[in-house]
Amino acid sequence: MFEVITKWYKRYFSDPHAVLLVLMLIVGFTIVLTMGYMLAPALAAIVIAYLLEDLVKLCQNKGKMRRLTAVILVFSGFMTFVLFLFFGMAPSIITQIKDLARELPNYIVQSKAAIMQLPQYGFVTTQQVTQYAEAIDDEIAQFGQQLLTSSLSSIPDVITILVYLILVPMLIFFFLKDKWVILSWLSRFMPPERRMTSQVWEEMDLQLGNYVRGKFREIIIVAFVCMVAFGLMGLKYPILLAVLVGLSVLVPYIGAAVVTIPVAFIAFVQWGWTSEFAYLMAVYAIIQALDGNLLVPLLFSEVVNIHPVAIIVSILVFGGLWGFWGVFFAIPLATLVGASLRAFALAPEHTEQAEAARDSG
Repeated sequence: MFEVITKWYKRYFSDPHAVLLVLMLIVGFTIVLTMGYMLAPALAAIVIAYLLEDLVKLCQNKGKMRRLTAVILVFSGFMTFVLFLFFGMAPSIITQIKDLARELPNYIVQSKAAIMQLPQYGFVTTQQVTQYAEAIDDEIAQFGQQLLTSSLSSIPDVITILVYLILVPMLIFFFLKDKWVILSWLSRFMPPERRMTSQVWEEMDLQLGNYVRGKFREIIIVAFVCMVAFGLMGLKYPILLAVLVGLSVLVPYIGAAVVTIPVAFIAFVQWGWTSEFAYLMAVYAIIQALDGNLLVPLLFSEVVNIHPVAIIVSILVFGGLWGFWGVFFAIPLATLVGASLRAFALAPEHTEQAEAARDSG
């Protein structure tokens, strides 16, 4: 057993490039896990900078602009878009949230009444329904207490959000403007010979950029289609529910399943077991199917395919370690792990080639 481990160690870690890659991964994950929440504004700025980098390059190449001019133009357009969302859509979303909060007690009463009718269909017994109703009442009471507690303790969070609203745009601008300066500065702290690290970085740079831009486009398209469909079918709170469905694509598979609950709940309390409810759920199912089978392959054609099991495991692991950002970056982090494993798989081959070249020399 010891000999097997020794041979494995010499095979993969005799290459100094492999050792450097491992050290970089350890340092990177340590920083993220220990200071991830403190670095949240910088991480958000990096994500948005990835979104805008293609537009900057397009202005440089097609518009023959200097990078600074392109950055100012793209950044101004981005801030205009953000202000439109903030002043255009945010009031409607807030209004619908208030309406939902006001009507929620009535919706809960209607839901309990519908649940109490289940025994006549033979699905469950009266005793089970009573237990479910009591459990719902307990959960509602606990939720109300938690909501009140969180409301009183959320003042510091509001101040933090206001600070982020100032810091994040500044970071985005400087990440775009001084991209190559920052990368050059970081490379000064790296050894000049870093073949495996450069290989993983180049793959991650491509994959992360494609993933972030693809996710942003997917959110916009799915949210817009749902908003139009929900509005045309007369569903209440169409903008709020459409935004929830759009944001749900951030969590593959799991997000779509979770966001189905509020959509089905609102449709049920509005229409009950009617044809309108069935039509709405059918349209929603079609949108989800088109998103998973048509839109995602088109938007993420350049992203490395990852098995669904690997995606779900990545969401569970990185989400548990890093919260929201772990869920958001689950696929890029899974790609990082895959790229590192591929680099390690090629490490013995590179080592043998180097030794052969040295011997022939």
